[in-house]
Amino acid sequence: MSAADECGPPLGLNTLVRLGRHRQIPAQVRRPAVPDGMTAPLGCDAVAVPDRLGPLIVPRLPRVGCVYADGAHWWWIVPSDSDYALPWPAPAHYAPGAPVPVTARLIHRPEGTVPYTPPIPLYLALCRVTGTTPDWSRAVSA
Repeated sequence: MSAADECGPPLGLNTLVRLGRHRQIPAQVRRPAVPDGMTAPLGCDAVAVPDRLGPLIVPRLPRVGCVYADGAHWWWIVPSDSDYALPWPAPAHYAPGAPVPVTARLIHRPEGTVPYTPPIPLYLALCRVTGTTPDWSRAVSA
């Protein structure tokens, strides 16, 4: 038996990225519980935006998933890895593993069984309300 057989198959880049994201979460934050009757088959990450922007974003979305609020931020639940090759515009903060403050409460629960806000429409809505050009629309410097 070779050393490779003892250790199992080599880890790919996607596996290593996922392992790096599943670190310990500080005590003052938690992963929000998915509401009863819902499942998160794609895992959960969160996008935090200042609470003043939340009401500006909602009407721009085709679907609003679970949203948590803590008085300072709205936390939008998105599928895991929704930041892949996508820098979210400031002042948004992308949070792998969806760690939200323990003081956050659920302010929106969608119809259906999945908690997600579609990430691309959320990204575009954030770009719009923050006056940011979407990353793929920016000129490439030579």
